[in-house]
Amino acid sequence: MNSIKLFQSAKIRSVWNEEEQQWYFSVVDIVSALTDSVNPTDYLKKYAKEIPSLGLT
Repeated sequence: MNSIKLFQSAKIRSVWNEEEQQWYFSVVDIVSALTDSVNPTDYLKKYAKEIPSLGLT
């Protein structure tokens, strides 16, 4: 089941994994909602380079 969640009027894409019984959310959508970044993908790439221990790359 795919769904759109709202966070302060920002749309966050999500997917329900029936087997694992948990939701997965789009990190790019979350970054966009929290930072108001013009390009959230670039924001994530820069952040991943600064903190490699997060394993985002």
